[in-house]
Amino acid sequence: MSPLFTALSAAYIFMIFYGADSSTASAIGDFNPFSVLHVPLYGLLTVLLLLAFASRGEKNLKIRYGLAALTAVVVGILDEYNQSFIPTREASMGDILLDTFGVLVVLLAAFRFPPSLWTRSLRKFKTWLS
Repeated sequence: MSPLFTALSAAYIFMIFYGADSSTASAIGDFNPFSVLHVPLYGLLTVLLLLAFASRGEKNLKIRYGLAALTAVVVGILDEYNQSFIPTREASMGDILLDTFGVLVVLLAAFRFPPSLWTRSLRKFKTWLS
């Protein structure tokens, strides 16, 4: 596991839960009537989790992909459950389906372009910056 991407994933999950009760989330809800922003929100979470779980090596890659995807979907379900207790928000099965769709899109891309390639590109970019 990559400590950097594990920390980024944890921070991102925290912001999902913390931001659920913010005025920004309510304002975005007015702008986003069909909740389509759930797709990129959980897609990015899946990218971070894949980089945390599956960025190194090719051993047990399918298991690590599955673990990253399952974690993202569980976070989506727990976030909707959390929103059911917030007076200005509501829980929705449709939002969970959109979260899952975002996870699946990134997962399919990861099978085509493995996270080890992503980190290799990041290392090249880091070298280029120095």
